[in-house]
Parts: sequence; C-alpha cells; structure tokens
Amino acid sequence: MHVAHLSLTDFRSYDTVDLGMEPGVTAFVGPNGQGKTNLVEAMGYVATQSSHRVATDAPLVRQGAARAIVRSVVVREDRRALVELEINPGRANRARLNRSPMSRPRDVIGLLRTVLFAPEDLALVKGDPSERRRLLDDLLVARAPRFAGVRADYDRVLKQRGALLRTAAQSRRGGRGGRRAESETAFAAAGAGDVLSTLEVWDAHLAKQGAELLAARLELVEALRPLVAASYAALAPGSAPAGLEYRGTLSTGGDDPSDRNAIEQAMRAALLEARGAELERGVTLVGPHRDDLFLGLGELPARGYASHGESWSFALALRLAAYDLLRADGGDPVLILDDVFAELDTQRRRRLAEFVASAEQVLITAAVPDDVPAELAGARFDVTEGSVTRVR
Repeated sequence: MHVAHLSLTDFRSYDTVDLGMEPGVTAFVGPNGQGKTNLVEAMGYVATQSSHRVATDAPLVRQGAARAIVRSVVVREDRRALVELEINPGRANRARLNRSPMSRPRDVIGLLRTVLFAPEDLALVKGDPSERRRLLDDLLVARAPRFAGVRADYDRVLKQRGALLRTAAQSRRGGRGGRRAESETAFAAAGAGDVLSTLEVWDAHLAKQGAELLAARLELVEALRPLVAASYAALAPGSAPAGLEYRGTLSTGGDDPSDRNAIEQAMRAALLEARGAELERGVTLVGPHRDDLFLGLGELPARGYASHGESWSFALALRLAAYDLLRADGGDPVLILDDVFAELDTQRRRRLAEFVASAEQVLITAAVPDDVPAELAGARFDVTEGSVTRVR
C-alpha cells in the first residue's frame, strides 16, 4: 500500500499543494514551522479522520477559509482509489470515493492504513489513560473499520446517559445551596421513577456497545503483548522486559475474559451497583471509557519510572507492534515518521531505521537532511515558507 498523490486545499498552512509520490522512502525536509508536519498530518487524516496533533477539526482549516479539502490517491496492489475528504468545522464533513459521494465519511476508513510515529507519542507512556485508550481504539479501527461505528455508538450513548445523570444529580442536590433532605424530596417529586426507567434503557445500550468495544480491546492487547515485548527488547537491549496489561472497571471471570455476552451482563450488573454513586456524582463510572492500558518495565510501571530513553523506546515499540499487526493482516501500512529521528540517540536511530527500511512506503519529516539516516535515503522534498519542492 502507498500514497501516489496528495492534494490539499486550505488545509492548515496550505492554500493549495499537489504532490506526486511513489513507493519507498520520501523525506520532507525544512526548518520547523514551515509545514512539513501538515503534509503527513493530512495523510494520517485520510486514514483515521482524526489528527494526531489536535482533538477537533477546526484547526485543520486554513485561517480565513470555510473548509479544507484533502485528496489522496491510494494504491493497494493493482487497485487505485481516489479518496476525497471535505472538512467542515461545525458542520458535517463529507467524503467521496472515486468521485462518488459517500453517505458517511467513515465509510472510506480502511482504504488507507498508516502507522504514525511523532514526538507526541511520549504521551502514550507518560500521559493520561485516554492516550492509551485512543491507541487501542485507533488500531481496532485500522484493522476492522466497522469499529469506527462501534466507537461512535458507544460515545453517543455515553454522552446521552451522562446528560441524564447530570440532570438527575442537579435535581437531587436541589440546585445550588439546596439541603440534602429537601433535594431528595424534590428529586422524588420530579419523577425519579422516570429517570430510573430511562437509565435502564441507556444501561442496556451502553452495555451492548461497551461489551463489543471491551472484548475487542482485550483480544487486541493479547495480540500486541508479544510484539511489543520483542520490539522493545530490540530497541533497548539490556533493559527490563516490556509488558502490557489491560486494566478495566469490569471483572467478567470465566474461561474467556473477552466473551461478549459475559461482558455485557457484567457491565449491566456493575452499572446497577454503581447507580447510587452515579446519580450522586452525575457521571458514568463503569465502562471502557474509564479503563487503562498498563505499561510495565519488569515489575515497575513505565509511567513515572522509565527514563526518557526507555519511554521513547516503549512508545516506538507500541507503534512497531501496531505496524507488525497490520502487516500480518495483509499489506504494508504506510509508515510516517514525524520529526522522530532528531529525538533519538544514534543507537535507537539505527535500530529504528533497520526496522522500517523494508516497508512499502515510509514518509519522514526532518528539520535538516542529516536527521534522515543513510539507511533511509530516497526521494526528498524541501519545505520552506509553505512551498514544497522536489529536489531528489
């Protein structure tokens, strides 16, 4: 798999840009702040319809423009596909495949698969659980695009259920400064039975979608565990072994911890048990949105104990494991290395270059040509003041 062409209109710093590319290594070289990362960010957006740099779409649209358009020609074996995405902040995005409109933008997810390394990846080790949950869910979608729908449905139900809980919590408190006994009476008079019956409906929806998402995460962690351990050992020989453990709010028991029916029943029971606390606090306390992926080095958690170099190696090992998993599914994903080599010492540079050299397509951003290892020599574009020029 590779990207043969990229065209941007009003995306980030670019009013227009058109790039032709081929398999192998392509480096985008130029000083910081000139737009290198914007190019690979756009390719990542085609794959995931999200950015590795920002949480919303608004910053992706050039200042003063109403929308941004990303077009990419993706080649997979002997097939070519033109994917077009129209980014409309505050309104629904649009997608076209080979010039034909798609009913939902997420229907083009999976046509391009990417694995992206970036300085932000340190947050996988040092950051909040949400970073690690996103790693798992993005990989689920890359392997099986239907999980984009599962993920969206879970988030929608969670939002609706959360709104109901917040309303109930405010009623129980009787507004600002309300006394507890009076607020309990007001809550009952306001229709506590209706709230509880509605919660039961949302519980059923949340448990169904949550079970599907959680079971897939558990299966994914099992598949990743040996790949992460092997990649980390190669990147950091002599270090303590790297390990993964999924830590969730549910315990299903049984012989198969990823059994969807068992998870669904366990989640409904846990939601019922937590109902009093949820009504008091106004938040959903049970489900995959509160889980974490524990990263360990030997017996210690990587977060808080790993050195800077160990943290980098762990983050790289997670991405390399994702690449190996996608590759095993069929077809090389496009590898994107966004300003990564400048952050690595000589040994880790060399080892990473050896790992990725065999990929069908590798896209690199670097501030200076010397940041690109000799093992990854290939096509080169210079990026200066928003101008992208091929020099090799």
